[in-house]
Amino acid sequence: MGIYENQVLPRIIDLSCGAKFLDPVRKRVCAGLSGRVVEIGFGSGRNVPFYPAVVKSVSAVEPVGLGWTMASERIAASAVPVERAGLDGQALPFEDNSFDSALSTWTLCTIPDVQAALSEIRRVLAPGGTFHFVEHGLAPDPGVQVWQRRLNPVQKTLFGGCHLDRDIRGLIEDAGFEVRAVDRFYEKGTPKFMGALSLGVVTSA
Repeated sequence: MGIYENQVLPRIIDLSCGAKFLDPVRKRVCAGLSGRVVEIGFGSGRNVPFYPAVVKSVSAVEPVGLGWTMASERIAASAVPVERAGLDGQALPFEDNSFDSALSTWTLCTIPDVQAALSEIRRVLAPGGTFHFVEHGLAPDPGVQVWQRRLNPVQKTLFGGCHLDRDIRGLIEDAGFEVRAVDRFYEKGTPKFMGALSLGVVTSA
């Protein structure tokens, strides 16, 4: 990765995904996490303040070193131990059935082989483990979908391969997870083509 991907883009993502109005969404998606947690796309650690007290440890998967550096103060202030434990969500360096919960926030849009990443998440979760996620993706309205597809090439170029129109629930179901609940809604204050969110919890069989 070049200077833009390593130094500029992480700061842009931190500003956009770190907006205060997203804190209630982060709190909501982190609710119910427990035990050993793996977080895919840890970024600058914006979820750290919302880990429940019952979380024993978090293994953070993040390819960009700057994100980890930017997260240092949040990690230092956390009562939950956090370690950087991997670089690539498509090939997790963990044994099968290693975790009780997994977390992904605004990450599945960017991973090149998203099915490989979801298969890896399912592999490392213990039977009955939960995968918590909030992701932007394919809008429920056909008119918005048209704009998502039109803007996809620009979005992918400017934002590190980010896709606007991935069918998040469909991808997760195809990976073999059992859906508990998925809420689809437009995030207030965000353009609909970017703010069509899927927030949910699914279970590893």
